[in-house]
Amino acid sequence: MNKDKSMEFMQIAMKYLPEAKQTLDEAGIELSPEMIQPFMTLFTQVMGEAYELGKRDALHKD
Repeated sequence: MNKDKSMEFMQIAMKYLPEAKQTLDEAGIELSPEMIQPFMTLFTQVMGEAYELGKRDALHKD
């Protein structure tokens, strides 16, 4: 996956971060900057795989 796509995925994640933080706060889970990074990495990996799957499907549709 290229760095441009990773940046796009990170921007999407940051868009939803306030909602995720609120949900975790309501559940009594504190979201610290140290905790965010592993989840952002996981999110970009998931998004990258989903992107590649969609791209492959689009190329093979006839």
